[in-house]
Amino acid sequence: MASSAPPPTAAPPPARTVAATTPVWIVIVIVVAAAVGGVGFYAGYEYRGSPAVTGTVANNTLSIAAAGTLTVTFPELASALVNETPGITAPTAAQTYEGSLDVTSGITTTGLKVDVAALADFRLAPQLLYPTYASYEIVFAQTQEVLIYNATDYPGINSTNWAEKLVTVTAGGGTDRLGVWNASTDPNGYNEIFSLMLQGQYYGSGISDYYGHFYSGAAGSYANPNPGTTILEHESHAASLIETGVVSAVITYKAVAIQNHLPYVLLNPIVGLGANNSTALAAYAGLPGTQIISSSGSLTPVHPAPILFAATVPLNAPNAALGALFLHLLLSPQGSAILAQGGAWTPIFPGWTDQPSQVPGLLAPDVTGLPAWATPLLS
Repeated sequence: MASSAPPPTAAPPPARTVAATTPVWIVIVIVVAAAVGGVGFYAGYEYRGSPAVTGTVANNTLSIAAAGTLTVTFPELASALVNETPGITAPTAAQTYEGSLDVTSGITTTGLKVDVAALADFRLAPQLLYPTYASYEIVFAQTQEVLIYNATDYPGINSTNWAEKLVTVTAGGGTDRLGVWNASTDPNGYNEIFSLMLQGQYYGSGISDYYGHFYSGAAGSYANPNPGTTILEHESHAASLIETGVVSAVITYKAVAIQNHLPYVLLNPIVGLGANNSTALAAYAGLPGTQIISSSGSLTPVHPAPILFAATVPLNAPNAALGALFLHLLLSPQGSAILAQGGAWTPIFPGWTDQPSQVPGLLAPDVTGLPAWATPLLS
């Protein structure tokens, strides 16, 4: 990654015609299961034993560090694993949900050791954890950006006019501002920047149309949130920020809107970084991107890519076998059913991995290779 001198004294931020998208992810979920001799079967998928049956894990505590967006889904999965697996626990005290770049920094610089690390950008593990702290990742779910809004402030808002209304409402400042995230700690921070740029490119007069209302700094450079139209907050607080009226809107993941039962506008799939067809990939490649502050303090360029969540068992995991068992449940139809509740996530099965030879044997039947279009995005 290229780098340059740190930005000036400004506070860092929370660091054409559109073609139809072609869905890639197809998951058939059947929620009726039969337990036979301690082994569950879901529509022909075998949930292969529990630690108590296989002897691979016993009397252990599952520890997780994951993207804040997973704060609803992963605890539910962890509880399911505990219920199905005698001898293990998964207390909330052993689960951390925060910005994905905070997760990677914790693992690489502060000695964080967990059984599962799950990140909101599938490029982060290969770029920041390989080869010392991880040897593979598994892409398990997709979501996209949406605009969550206060219904009182945005009458008549829809997927076509949302950006213009957002500019008009936030021009008033105060509690009418847009909540934004630290792009240097949270991938959603730079993804919302990309969505604003793409909306301007497709529906405005250029990429700076809406981006320039909320951020200072030329497109492609370090983006400072405009204090008159934005307020810097944590993504994990998105729901309470809207519900309490601290902000009038946030650009965040569809999963957040659905899991918190909030009104939202679904962005064009390309604008929302939810598409991976050739038109979308060309649009992402043509964007100048932005810059974030790396853990070393230097500026690092980031470019848009489809939003794909990925997980790994770190090489320094306290209990790698237990971490693999959690990922096995995550990739099972039971896990897919939990991910897909209400349409929050689009599960990916088999999971996509960039390093098939490094995946533990338990997970080998659950994965396939990374699609050809995705591999170049890792570098």
